[in-house]
Amino acid sequence: MVKNSNHPLKLRRGQVIPAAELRWDFGPSSGPGGQHVNRSNTRVGLTLSVIKSAAFTDQEKERIERRLGSRMRSGTLRVVADDHRSQWRNRQDARRRMAALLDMALSPEPPVRRATQPSRAARRNRMEAKRRRSETKRLRRPPGRNEDD
Repeated sequence: MVKNSNHPLKLRRGQVIPAAELRWDFGPSSGPGGQHVNRSNTRVGLTLSVIKSAAFTDQEKERIERRLGSRMRSGTLRVVADDHRSQWRNRQDARRRMAALLDMALSPEPPVRRATQPSRAARRNRMEAKRRRSETKRLRRPPGRNEDD
């Protein structure tokens, strides 16, 4: 069973994916449950064709493909939710997962960290702490031992 939802998907960065681009499909959930699970289509699949979507620029499509490529099949991103007994809650969960994936894929990459040297004061403090620790351990030794060990 396949349906279109009439609510657009809103992303954190203010982007909106029109409802017409989202494709829903429903089926029975897996696992035990008896008669109810066999008769109810509570498993929800939400599919978005990233390549055909007008909601993204070409650069955004490339970024999504690069970051979510292993989850995509021929330019289409699919999310499945069957954690809940109700189809409505699974639909909400699928929308949330899709939005989270796209937000993660579209987030800017963190800047590359430049390696820096420790400051002179940090080196001095480190050496003083080592000397203090060494002195504490030296004072714990039993008396009469050779100090050259």
